[in-house]
Amino acid sequence: MDGTKTERDVKKTEDEVVHLRREINLVSATAFIVGTVVGSGIFIAPKGVLMNSGSVGLSLLVWALCGILSMFGALCYAELGTTFTKSGSHYTYLLETLGPLPAFLRLTTEFVIIRPAVTSYVALAFGRYVVEPFYTPCTAPTVLVKLVSILAVTFVVAVNCWSVTMATRTQVLLTVIKMFALVLIIVPGVIALAKGKTDNFQNGFELDLITLDKLPLAFYNGLYAFGGWFSLNSVTEEVKNPNRTFPLAIISSMVTVTVCYVLVNMAYYTMMTPAELLQSDAVAVTFANRALHGMASVIPFLVALSCLGTLNGGIFGAPRMMFVGAREGHCPPIFSMIHIRRKTPLPAVLLMYPLTVLFLTSGDIYQLINFVSFSRWLFIALATTGMLIHRYRFPLHPRPFKAPVVIIITFTVVCFFIVGLSLYSDPWNTGWSCALTLGGVPLYYLTVNSFCLPSRWRRTFNSCSKKLQILLEVVQQEIKTY
Repeated sequence: MDGTKTERDVKKTEDEVVHLRREINLVSATAFIVGTVVGSGIFIAPKGVLMNSGSVGLSLLVWALCGILSMFGALCYAELGTTFTKSGSHYTYLLETLGPLPAFLRLTTEFVIIRPAVTSYVALAFGRYVVEPFYTPCTAPTVLVKLVSILAVTFVVAVNCWSVTMATRTQVLLTVIKMFALVLIIVPGVIALAKGKTDNFQNGFELDLITLDKLPLAFYNGLYAFGGWFSLNSVTEEVKNPNRTFPLAIISSMVTVTVCYVLVNMAYYTMMTPAELLQSDAVAVTFANRALHGMASVIPFLVALSCLGTLNGGIFGAPRMMFVGAREGHCPPIFSMIHIRRKTPLPAVLLMYPLTVLFLTSGDIYQLINFVSFSRWLFIALATTGMLIHRYRFPLHPRPFKAPVVIIITFTVVCFFIVGLSLYSDPWNTGWSCALTLGGVPLYYLTVNSFCLPSRWRRTFNSCSKKLQILLEVVQQEIKTY
């Protein structure tokens, strides 16, 4: 009797240990990737892709190539995710392959530029699709759109602070809904094509309309819609059987998304001319008004939920990068702490909120896409470059999954090519993004790599951290999860 009681006490103690739990199985992992990728992009980016490619045929080719490129990148990250067992995605891989400075720059860029901007334009898309149906045919008030967007971000942050299980279940549900939304668009498009409605595909490659100098921006818009294929790598320490789950989840999800995206864009062109698509700020709504007369009012609601799923996936994954960065000493220790009851990285999740709201109050969606894409793709290219270097330096290091070398090299070269050309295509937004990224270099040497901070500053900072730790009820994780 006493022995049984002791075993129960031990089991209870293990359950109460504060650490990140492995709660993401194959289904959740696939839903996590699809749910993060499929969001506002497929309902916003078609306009940007067509605007910068110049023709229907080239825009469809850009969509297909973006899908293939994203698949190549996903396979590279499947190898990285099974080679390095820490969470943190890009940050962890740069730290392990190229060293602390590139990793620190990726960390600061993620939370100063990339994540607030990405979350902002997804939230703005959510707000637009929620509000605009009530004001059709007039333009919805910008202030109201932004207010609804802020409410969406607040809700998703609250869910991710409350429970990992709730966040993953929410993601699965929203993924099912968003795939249903895509099917509602694809089916009428396929039927229209079968009936011979191909007027907009005639002379699809009109050479006089193609603008090669803006082509990188077309790829940025397309790749933005595929953004999120690397999301599972942010939560490696919470994935069950990662060696099997990573490759299966990544391959199945990216094939599904690529096929759906090409079919959705073909469906758009069956109902809208290129000029009409360029004039529409809510492409899916315009499509629904023409193709789904009985269900036109449902599409904005489904698109909004789709955007909410992308918000949830981004806010679930990105804080894990800050969590790992704090654990490695690249940012304040408070961000590597976990709530004692909820077992969520509460401080890291909350950190995203104020910067996101700041980005929401100013900025156009298409400017934000170009602004953020430079830094994102630069560091992705550096991560895959580091993977090649690591393969050469440590050939015997265990790699449960290995991507073909030709895929890694092709993906890396294309990424660097797009990054370089974007500086020419949109020097203002990409130039600012480059400058802010490089601004992290002096910050690294002044903080992480320096012991010159006055002792009074250190004492004040430590005192504030302790008070914040007590207020948030967070502690360091008690066991190693990698």
